[in-house]
Amino acid sequence: MDIINLTELESEGNQAYSMYTIFKEQQQDFAVKVGTVTIYPGERVPLKGVSNHEENEYSIIVRGSLLTEIKGEQYRVSAGQSTFIPKGEEHIAVNDGDENCELVFVLVG
Repeated sequence: MDIINLTELESEGNQAYSMYTIFKEQQQDFAVKVGTVTIYPGERVPLKGVSNHEENEYSIIVRGSLLTEIKGEQYRVSAGQSTFIPKGEEHIAVNDGDENCELVFVLVG
């Protein structure tokens, strides 16, 4: 068993968010990445344009809420909810609240 101390990881984020990759595994026909993201109040991810991944994205909102947009439709997701975004689907996330939004994500390809 591996135990990872999140406080010892280096953030991969910017002024809008912090992101930590906890586990990452790549095999010949399978890839998985697990991590956490904290999006700060008033921030948009990505800062410009849209995000998309070559993997399916599964997320669990742990704290706060986000306004997300996919295919021109907006969705509110909050603590205790989870999302699934299919690979290649362009999306954005905006923390329009007044507290950090924290989530755990899993990318599976």
